[in-house]
Amino acid sequence: MEFQPFTLCCRGRLVTYSRPAIMGILNVTPDSFYDGGRYLTDEQIVTRAQQLLSDGADIIDVGVVSSRPGAQLLSPADEAAKLAPVVTLLRQHLSPDTVISVDTCYSLPAQRAVEAGADIINDISGGQFDLDPKGGNGPNGASRMFQTVAELQVPYILMHTKGTPDTMQRPENTQYSDIVDDLVRYFSQKLDTLLRLGVKDIIIDPGFGFAKTVEQNHELLNRLDEIVDLFPDRPLLAALSNKSMISKRLTDLPPLTAGLPSTEIGTVALNALALDRGARLIRVHNPALNRIATTLINS
Repeated sequence: MEFQPFTLCCRGRLVTYSRPAIMGILNVTPDSFYDGGRYLTDEQIVTRAQQLLSDGADIIDVGVVSSRPGAQLLSPADEAAKLAPVVTLLRQHLSPDTVISVDTCYSLPAQRAVEAGADIINDISGGQFDLDPKGGNGPNGASRMFQTVAELQVPYILMHTKGTPDTMQRPENTQYSDIVDDLVRYFSQKLDTLLRLGVKDIIIDPGFGFAKTVEQNHELLNRLDEIVDLFPDRPLLAALSNKSMISKRLTDLPPLTAGLPSTEIGTVALNALALDRGARLIRVHNPALNRIATTLINS
């Protein structure tokens, strides 16, 4: 599928992506499944962010809470107290035009992070974790996250999931009549609400690994072009990096004798497939390696 350039308005600056965009993952948390505890001091955080950019990341995606299966979320106040200072730190040490995304599902840390200089809100919950406690959804039928994104006027990554990280793999959360049809219905409803609120830049993320079995993840990947075709104005993000849908399909292969872990190579392979199916952004732990996929698919 031919790549379709897209733009994002980041703090008043229009950023154009004429090739697939790479989001480099910066986990500032002790319990990430991939690199938990490696980037906790100011020096470690800045060095890692600089390395991600040097390796080809177009966007730095910062998270201070693990969303792996079984993980417990922080309170919004605790998350805000951790997230905003990281964004401030990065703004002090990185180039002013560096695009920073924050991985959060609560409006309070999202707002504090944007005030500190973040450009994009990446919400794994699709607005579902931040509801008005006084009665369902917030103003205009939207979650507080949706309302906050509309007020801040920042790009928003809308991901599909069901349940919370500690419940999403329960059988009741992995039931679908047809996985693509169900995701299309989900995105249609959420997009309608966001657009009515005035949110302009919306990226959709099918949520690989969230409330989906290994088989469902692979079916979704193979049918990704169906979603892309139905939402041509909404860039699609594929976040596949090192997930269990890769490792669980490689268990019967002999271990590699040297070099990279097989999940890293598998990530490049599946990202190439996702890009061929129409994804316009990929979220990865290893930008340098995944530039192979973006370069060859876009050549």
